[in-house]
Amino acid sequence: MHIAAEIFSKYGDFIRGVIRYKVGDENCVDDLFQCFFLSLVYRPPSGNVKNIKGYLYRAIMNDIIDNRRQIERYHGLMRGYAEYINYFESGDSPENTLIDTEEMNKMLKCIETQLQRNEAKAVILRYKSEYKIKEIAAAMGINNIAAWRYVSNGVRKIKRLLRKDQLQ
Repeated sequence: MHIAAEIFSKYGDFIRGVIRYKVGDENCVDDLFQCFFLSLVYRPPSGNVKNIKGYLYRAIMNDIIDNRRQIERYHGLMRGYAEYINYFESGDSPENTLIDTEEMNKMLKCIETQLQRNEAKAVILRYKSEYKIKEIAAAMGINNIAAWRYVSNGVRKIKRLLRKDQLQ
């Protein structure tokens, strides 16, 4: 962390300026600034970097691109989840409630049997218990990135299974 702290104390204004210019959304600047600091902690530049500003610029751009990809994937998951909810929405009659409950139990059983244990747990916490990623991470004793990966991998596998069932 020592190297990252030195870089941020010396080039912090430059880093923030590049992020602000490239992102344009002031609400995202602080988040990306903090994420970039963490990426420097985990992957500090080697000692043979001659143009540190050039290195920082390229690293910032890579982090911004990765962040946008994660956001796009998250929005895709949320669109899929919204479609799922709209598909299964029904009236308030007891028969429809019972059918919905049975369908949900079938889906949960499928999730539990077809996914790895951690993926199944994360997906169930996310969509049945309506946990946020941070809450899933805390409940499972993992970091947010791992929780997000378990949920996204689990949803992707379930989608594949559903597509395969539709083709048969």
